[in-house]
Amino acid sequence: MFVARVTMTTTQRCDGFTRRNALQLGLGGMLGSGFVNSLRAMGESQKAGGPKQKATSCILIWMDGGPTHFETFDPKPDAPMEYRGEFSEIETSVPGVLYSEHMTKLAASLNDYAMIRSIRHDQGNHGAGNHYMMTGAPPRIPVGCGAFVSFHPSMGSVVARELGRDNGLPAYFSMPQMSRSGGPNFLGAKYAPFVVGDDPNRDRFKVRDVALPRELSETRFDSRTDLRARVDRMVRIQDEAAGDPTLAFDEYYRQGYDLVTSPEAQKAFDIQQESDETRLRYGRNSFGQRCLLARRLVEAGVPFVTVYDGGWDHHSDIFGTLRKRLPDWDNSVATLIQDLKERGLLDSTLVVALGEFGRTPKISTLSGQSTPGRDHWANAMSVLMAGGGTPGGTVVGATDRKGFSAVDRVLSPENFVSTVYYKLGIDPDKVVYSPEGRPAHLVSDPTPIRELI
Repeated sequence: MFVARVTMTTTQRCDGFTRRNALQLGLGGMLGSGFVNSLRAMGESQKAGGPKQKATSCILIWMDGGPTHFETFDPKPDAPMEYRGEFSEIETSVPGVLYSEHMTKLAASLNDYAMIRSIRHDQGNHGAGNHYMMTGAPPRIPVGCGAFVSFHPSMGSVVARELGRDNGLPAYFSMPQMSRSGGPNFLGAKYAPFVVGDDPNRDRFKVRDVALPRELSETRFDSRTDLRARVDRMVRIQDEAAGDPTLAFDEYYRQGYDLVTSPEAQKAFDIQQESDETRLRYGRNSFGQRCLLARRLVEAGVPFVTVYDGGWDHHSDIFGTLRKRLPDWDNSVATLIQDLKERGLLDSTLVVALGEFGRTPKISTLSGQSTPGRDHWANAMSVLMAGGGTPGGTVVGATDRKGFSAVDRVLSPENFVSTVYYKLGIDPDKVVYSPEGRPAHLVSDPTPIRELI
């Protein structure tokens, strides 16, 4: 039996929640279970008259912690200093639209993507905000900041179920970990993400669970698989709704075998095939190389890839931290969009970048902190959307002069998630059923953002 290894990360938010905490909560199997996670899902036919599929895959850049809209895509140059912050603003390729000074490449390429400035909700803590933006469903009960919650399937799991193919590759990846609400809920564990914890920026990057051990030849591997089938005489209950755990085990084992022996998987993960020029273009850092690997995965036919990018919870030292971080982040995301465009993949690949909420308009200094920051703020946030037929140069909505709230074309997380589904040819009003037969709409308000369709 294979044992998946988990690469620990230590990115931490204000709630003190780390990936290690998730493992201690008994979620290690979901977060780091390698090839036994959701490797395959057969898509169902679209409803007659449903959304016309434009994109076939989605790359979600999840900015965990809640990225500031002021210091990125929605600066407020006319606001008082205690609101606008230390950064100046720059012109973008769209006349009259300003970005913060460190977003130079994305500012210059705004004609290639859209910016949403008017999404807001009422879940101002990490657990609830994460769930709302990842699923399009608000939590059913009050959720604490450090909670790891799942009341509804995530976008990645839904897309894996609807668009997954039997090609030996997982339908849903997350790197280097899974967001706390990025799981499948009642859809079942086979639609959980395959987590790649290894760092593709390392010279000898190799996904541990996508290669046979050197001491085990393929012939010997096949014989061990045959032996297991002969020895295993467990009786199966042929009804998944009955909850027979051996059915899931059989599925994971078979899918794990498919992945380990898949030429497509070996090729997709071989990032060393990329030229030095391309790797430098994305940025020789962990985030940049994960963006590059995400592009390789969608090229190989993977319908959903999450690039988890932690560390956006800037209660203190927001300006010092972002001076160092934003130039690399800006470069990697702009390069991903441009590279997809150059390869003819942008029409078929949706790229979105967001977090759980924005940051407070007024700069604050928490007790015990000597440097300024911004706190949680769900009344305003910025979301980047590219590809899948998204009209470039479009800016949807606006916030007020001090960045307190969305005031023009106010939108909800439901509108955002419905837009993602609509572009992927999935009806956001579709009803799915739990194993107990309980119905649920994918999104309660299935209205997509019309400017982006």
